[in-house]
Order: sequence, then structure tokens, then C-alpha cells
Amino acid sequence: MKVRLLTVALVAAALVAVLFAQSGPRGVSLLVTNATVVTMDPERQVLERGAVAIDGSEIVAVGPTADVTARIRAQDTLDAAGQIVLPGLINTHTHAPMVLYRGLADDLALSEWLENYIFPAEAKTVSPAFVRAGTRLAALEMIESGTTTYADMYYFEEEIAKETKAAGLRGVLGQTVIRFPVADAKTPAESLARAEAFIKAYKGDSLITPAVAPHAIYTVDADTLRAARDLSRRHNVPTLIHLAETQEESQNAEKEFKSSPVRYLDGLGFLGPGVLAAHGVWVSEPDIALLTMRGVGVSHNPESNMKLASGTAPVPAYLRADAAIGLGTDGAASNNDLDMFEAMRMTSLLHKLQSGDPRAVAARVALEMATIRGARALGMAAQIGSIEPGKRADLILVDVSGARQTPMYDPVSHLVYVARGDDVRTTIVNGRILMRDRKVLTLNDADVLRDARTWAGKVRAAVR
Repeated sequence: MKVRLLTVALVAAALVAVLFAQSGPRGVSLLVTNATVVTMDPERQVLERGAVAIDGSEIVAVGPTADVTARIRAQDTLDAAGQIVLPGLINTHTHAPMVLYRGLADDLALSEWLENYIFPAEAKTVSPAFVRAGTRLAALEMIESGTTTYADMYYFEEEIAKETKAAGLRGVLGQTVIRFPVADAKTPAESLARAEAFIKAYKGDSLITPAVAPHAIYTVDADTLRAARDLSRRHNVPTLIHLAETQEESQNAEKEFKSSPVRYLDGLGFLGPGVLAAHGVWVSEPDIALLTMRGVGVSHNPESNMKLASGTAPVPAYLRADAAIGLGTDGAASNNDLDMFEAMRMTSLLHKLQSGDPRAVAARVALEMATIRGARALGMAAQIGSIEPGKRADLILVDVSGARQTPMYDPVSHLVYVARGDDVRTTIVNGRILMRDRKVLTLNDADVLRDARTWAGKVRAAVR
């Protein structure tokens, strides 16, 4: 097989050379050169002094800098010497506007945190203006720390979509459906109607994938869960849900439904491709097998789970089952940041400690979970998650030239165990540069921070 692949590669290279000789250099919109390119392609190639050519929103060439520059002429070139180029990071679970509750309530269990602090704060402060300001702050933080795609569940999701698109990020955005009155809907039926209107407004958008987000089995009844899933299927959009996050949720499901949360949802006909389940902590091996068989994506959120003492998801078991599992930060109210580099590092370290096996989640696997495995969890692996010709041009440049990154023997190890979000120098989504050399181009950071501080004062006054 390797010989055959090599032969195909040589033939392809010869064809490229012939075409180049006939037609001359190809014009593209952007060229990144002289980087260590961590592709996350099927062979997990790492290229020294590599280059990535982008034309419009698409990656069109990846290879050694000398080879690519010999056949490419670009309108704009980024010299990435001393930097790693990798696919943009994919945050598979968060609540973007909740950055405005960062640090509002800490050191509590999930039920107490939600019921005594977060739900009351939301009842008094969430509005379209709140959501817009919070989304802009979250977008600024994500661009600065290398996240290019994120999955969201919140209220007024159409406002989140507007701000996400304006900032240039890619989003899988779920309109929340919940049983009690909330800021944007008084009933589950109203939430579902809002979700359908949101889907119709954004379906087919180049950056925004609309979704339906029934909150959880303990906040949404069976009929509404079925209705939410039916709505997703009818429009062929994702369904996002919290699942098996705490032991209490699992125990209550056994008492009320005589079933685990996973089996309960399956009994409703809920599970299937297009479902993304956040957390998946309190699950059995049969539950994992069922999720995998049904094609459900899972989002692992190690920092939030640790901070809320919700438990440790059995990630090694998910990996053994070849489940579609990615990484998430959860909302910054329970993390308390959106830095996916921290999520990678915590994932690898947590499961080494939990299992007693230093190989439980290797650096390579943690990076996969933040890139190509996360794309698979979202059902988007054909479009994003790796640097390959034909995929969307979502990539980031990470500086590894400083004292903390020296020496560098293995770029993948560095990305997981050394790098931080603020090492990201440049962020590109859909071929558009959102941040160049630490300067965000799509948001006015001073305005974003000023608005966020104003809202923090309102939140503080509302929860006294």
C-alpha cells in the first residue's frame, strides 16, 4: 500500500510540474511560508519549512516552501519563520455570552451554581444587548487564543450569529429550548418557533451552522425533546444537548426513567448522526458503545468538569470505542476562560492521573481532539480540522521562538504541553485574516472591553 501511495504521489507531482510548465505560476490570495506545518491530515504529516497556499476560502496547496513558492504567486504572504501553523482549534461546547458572568460564582457544585446564581443572574440581565456584548467579548478571546470554530448553546442565538459572523468566526450555534420561561421565550413551544426561524435565517451560510439546543433531560420534557430532534431532522441541522454531566443527573434518570440518560434519549428516538452531546461524564461502556453506534458526537470539557467537581469523563474508553469526541471549554462562567490550549493540556494530564497510565491521552490525541476529532464530532470533518487542499482555510500561527518554547524537539508536544493561547500570532478563518501579528482586525478591542466592563457593573448591581 505504501509503495502504491508513493507511486500515486510521484505521478501527481509530475502532473503538477507539467501543468506548471504549461500555465505558469498560479495566483492565490494568501501564502503562508517557512513554517513548521502540523497538518493533522490522515498521515499526521509535519512539514519543516512548509507552506500553505490559500485562494479565497479554500486551501489549495500544502508542501515544502520551496516547492509551493515555485508554482504559486500570492497577493499577500505571511512569513511564519519561528512559528507552527496548524488547523484552527475547534471548541465543541460553550455558551459565548456567559463570558460576562466570568467569576460571578465559583467553588460550587453544578446544581447550586446554576439554580442559586446563574439562572437568577440570567433572569435579571440577559437581553439582546447583553448577548451581543458578551458574544463580542467571547469572539475577541477566541480569536486571540486560536479558536476558529465553536459550538454554542444560548438565548437570542440570532444575535450571537450576527456578532460571530461580523467577527469572522465559524459557529455551530444552537438556539436553546428549555421548559421554564427565559429571556427570549416564555414556553418551550416559543423556543422551538424561535429555533425554526433561526434555522431558516442562517441555513446555508458560509460561516454559521444553525442548530437546535434542547438544554438537558432534566430541563426539557420528553415531548419537547422529541419535537426539538424532529425539528433538527426536518431541516437537516445539528442538535446540541447537555448529557450525563453529573452523578445527580444519572441517579435521577435511573429513579425517574429506570434508565441511564443515554438509554433514555435513545428510547425517545433522539440519538443519531447530527447530535452533539456535551460532557458525557457519567456513562457506562454500553452507553459509550450506544453513542458510537448511533453516530453521536461528544464534547469533553475537562476544566469545567473539574471546577464543578462533576466527575471525570471516561475519555480513554471513548477513544477505544472510536467515538467522535472533541474538546470544549464550556462557558467562561464555569471554566473560567475559552483557551483551548489549556483544554488540550488539561485533557492529557487529567487522564494520565486518573488512569495511572501516562499514555492514556497522548499529546497527539489531545491535539486531534482539538482539531480533526472535534471536526468529526461536529459532523464537519470534510470541511475543517486539518490542513489539506480542498478544505476551508481555517488555520492559526503559533509563535515558538521564545525562551519558554526553546528547545523544541517535537512540535506536537509543544502545542499541547508548552503553548498557551496568547502564543497565537495570527488567526485565519475561511481564508480571511482575523488577527495578524496579535492585532485583531475584525473587532475594536477597546470598544469590546469597554462594553464588557459596563455590563459587568450591571450584572453586579442585579445580583446584589
